[in-house]
Amino acid sequence: MDLKLRGKRALVFGASRGLGYATARGLAIEGVQLAINSRYVENIEKAAQRISDEVEVDVAPIPGDLSDPLSPVEVTQIAAEKLGGLDILVTNSGGPPAGDFENFQDEDWIKAVDINFLSHVRSIRAALPHLRQSGSASVLTITSYSVKQPIPHLVLSNSIRSATVGLTKTLALELGGDGIRFNSILPGWTKTERVYELMTHRAKMNDTTLEEEFSKQAKESPFKRMAELEEFANAAVFLVSPAASYITGVMLAVDGGMYKGIL
Repeated sequence: MDLKLRGKRALVFGASRGLGYATARGLAIEGVQLAINSRYVENIEKAAQRISDEVEVDVAPIPGDLSDPLSPVEVTQIAAEKLGGLDILVTNSGGPPAGDFENFQDEDWIKAVDINFLSHVRSIRAALPHLRQSGSASVLTITSYSVKQPIPHLVLSNSIRSATVGLTKTLALELGGDGIRFNSILPGWTKTERVYELMTHRAKMNDTTLEEEFSKQAKESPFKRMAELEEFANAAVFLVSPAASYITGVMLAVDGGMYKGIL
């Protein structure tokens, strides 16, 4: 299938590693002109170089800390200038700390809301003027299957990512008339650096090994394994592509069947 992505212009936030990096790499393979963002200058420059070396495309690394309210605006403006506009926006941020309800104070909740919800709001708001100029505008928010099935010891993520799903669905309805599609992917357990950190946390809590925790979690999928990064990226690349032109307001679980509900 021709995804009709060649020559499109995309900005991917949180792309120095993990799901954001995998998505950016997948878009580059399809011929997308790319700008990528992450907090640390060295990390995002290395990520851009890895993609460029593999795919032989120019990738613009744009550092910026999403906890700074002005950063998403600045990053988006720079990306639009470098790329000559925007067709695709992928909003993504690192997950909040693991822990149970009584572990966290107000400041922890406020910080998590700022990074894991308001960063999506600010990035989308900054990108809208550019997306309205596109003939195939698409926004993808990366959240978690925890919005449907809460994950133990991740109360911050379980709670706050649900707000991003509500935002995504609302904007699909509000801005469909402007020709902008909004979808979200709800990834399950995928082999990312973040998941290694969470499994390490669990191993310490349970007095087990990292390998044991990986094995226990993998058994939650009918496939008895976690997802590879490319499996997530393939779904993401399709959803933002013109090939998915009649898909909007969808919350797609890419979780290997770990979510046990019917709807």
